[in-house]
Amino acid sequence: MHILIIDDEKNIRQTLSGILTDEGYKVSLAEDGEAGLLKLEESLVDLVFLDVKLPGMNGLDVLKRIKNDFPSVDVLMISGNSDINTAVQAVKIGAHDFMEKPLSLPKILIAVQNISAKRKLFQKSVVGEEQIDHRYKIIGQSKQITSIRDKIRRVAKTDARVLITGESGTGKELVAYAIHKLSSRSDEPFVIFNSAAIPKELVESELFGHEKGAFTGAVRLKPGKLETANHGTIFFDEIGDMNIDAQAKILRVLEEGKFERVGGNRTIDIDVRVLAATNRNIEEMAQAGHFREDLFYRLNVVPFYLPPLRERSCDIPLLLEHYLQYYARELACPRKSFTDGAIELLQNYPFPGNIRELKNLIERLYILSDREEIDIEEVRENLGFQKSKASDIMNTILNQKSYSSAREIFERYYFSEKLKSTNWNISKLAEEIGIHQPNLSRKLKTLGISNHNPPNEAHPD
Repeated sequence: MHILIIDDEKNIRQTLSGILTDEGYKVSLAEDGEAGLLKLEESLVDLVFLDVKLPGMNGLDVLKRIKNDFPSVDVLMISGNSDINTAVQAVKIGAHDFMEKPLSLPKILIAVQNISAKRKLFQKSVVGEEQIDHRYKIIGQSKQITSIRDKIRRVAKTDARVLITGESGTGKELVAYAIHKLSSRSDEPFVIFNSAAIPKELVESELFGHEKGAFTGAVRLKPGKLETANHGTIFFDEIGDMNIDAQAKILRVLEEGKFERVGGNRTIDIDVRVLAATNRNIEEMAQAGHFREDLFYRLNVVPFYLPPLRERSCDIPLLLEHYLQYYARELACPRKSFTDGAIELLQNYPFPGNIRELKNLIERLYILSDREEIDIEEVRENLGFQKSKASDIMNTILNQKSYSSAREIFERYYFSEKLKSTNWNISKLAEEIGIHQPNLSRKLKTLGISNHNPPNEAHPD
C-alpha cells in the first residue's frame, strides 16, 4: 500500500514515515496541499494522512480536491487543535477518520491496517471473488493436467510473464488465477481485462484510465484496470484481439513499469504482474504483422498450452462430478447424477466448446430436467450430436496440429452419427458404409465408441 503524508511539520512527516516504512508500506511526503496534490497526480496512492492546517490551501480544501479528483484514495485527517465541527465536516466530505495530535502510534497502525483490509476486500468484490476458489479449481488427473499443475507451482514462485494458449473454453483463466493465488501477490488484486469484449475505441480508457475532461463525458478522473491491479496481477484475456496502438502501450508497461492515463501527460509508476491468454496463434499473427512481435516475445516468457477436452476425455467423469455438486449447491436443488451409459456417451463426444460446453450442459440439465439420474436419451436431447453444427466440427478438425488427431475427431463424429441413424445396429451400419463388420467393430473399439444398444428415443408425433 502506498501512503502519502501531507503535513507542514517536518518532525510529524519523519515520525510517521519511519513507523509506516518499518511496517512495509511505501511512503511519500509533501509539506503543503499543492505539493500533495501533485504527488497524487504523479503516482498511485492508496491512503493520505492529511493535516487540517496547512500553509496556502487548507486541509479541508485539499480533502475536497482529493475526493473529487481521486475518489478511490482513502484520507485520514490529523490535527492538533481542531474542534468537533471540523471533524464532522471532514467526515461528511469523505474522510475515513479524524485523529488528533499528538498522534497515538498504535492507533495509527490499527487505522492503517483496517484501511488496508477494507481496500483488499473491496478489490476482491470488484473482480468477483465470491466463491472464487471453488469456481477456479482445475479439475482432472490426466497426464496433461498433472503436468500443468506442476508447471503452475513452479512459475507462481516467480514474477515471470506467462502466455497461455488453447482453444476457447479450455480453462485459460483458471490457470492464470491459480498462478496468482500461489504467488507472493495472492493477497493483492487479480484483475481481468478482456480485449475482445471491449470496443476498440474504449480499450485504452478502460485499461489506462482517463483524466477529467479527456473526452466528452469524462466528467471525473477514472482509474483504469492497470491501476486497480497495482501490486497484484493483471490477466489480459484474448490478447490476440487487442489493437496495435494499445499493444505498443502495453509493451512500455512491460519494459518500464510506467504509463499515462488517457488525456494526461504525467507518467505513473506501477508494479504489476502480467499474464496473458489467447485462442489465436499470435506467433503467426506476429510474423504476418498483425501482432507486435516484440510484445509477443515479452509475453511468451513461460508458455502454457491447454489441451482441448477431447484430448483428455478421461477427466470428463471428474468434471461431471465437480459441476454436479457445484450446481446442486448454486441452484439449491437435489444433486443429480449420470448413468454409466450417459457418461460413456459424453466421453466419446468431441466437445467443440470444451469445458465451457460441458458446464453449460450440466446447468441446462439442472434447470430443465425433472430426473435425478440423467440417461443417454436426455443427454442426447440437451447436448445432441445432431445439434453440433458442421462448422463447429470442421473448425475443431482444422485446429488440430496433426493429421492423426484431426482424423480421429472426424471418425468419432462420423461413426457416432451413423450409429445413431441405424439405432446402434453395427451390422446394418457395416453394410451401409461398405466395411466388414469385424473391421468396423475393431475401429469402434479403438475410438472408444462402445458396442451397445441404447434405449429407443421417443419422438413426438
